[in-house]
Amino acid sequence: MASYKLDESVKYASSHEWVRLEDGIAVVGVSDYAQVLLSDVVYVDLPEVGDTVTASKQAATVESVKAAEEVNAPVSGEVIEVNSALEDTPEIVNERPYDAWFFKLKPTAQLDDELATLMSPKEYASYVDNLGA
Repeated sequence: MASYKLDESVKYASSHEWVRLEDGIAVVGVSDYAQVLLSDVVYVDLPEVGDTVTASKQAATVESVKAAEEVNAPVSGEVIEVNSALEDTPEIVNERPYDAWFFKLKPTAQLDDELATLMSPKEYASYVDNLGA
């Protein structure tokens, strides 16, 4: 398995998305582990501003030279901003996965419960190591 980086400021979903809270806003992207598996990202299909997304459900798509994969929302909420830079330069997902966020959400009232189901960086590292990839 190629090495991957963790971000200590985020929580991780088992489907390899991350979420970071910034002033009550949930910022969402894909983990370094995910981008290593994907290889060269060539296209990102983002949700629309105003869309409502549900935790653990597809919110976006990322395509690489290897495959197209769903990007699930780690928490529920209303999309308030998308990272349109990814449309022109999707490769930043490979270069800086924790800066290359996909979308920002205004979380729902269930935020604390949903965050409780996500993994800390240490838990995620253990999870990934046990995938045997």
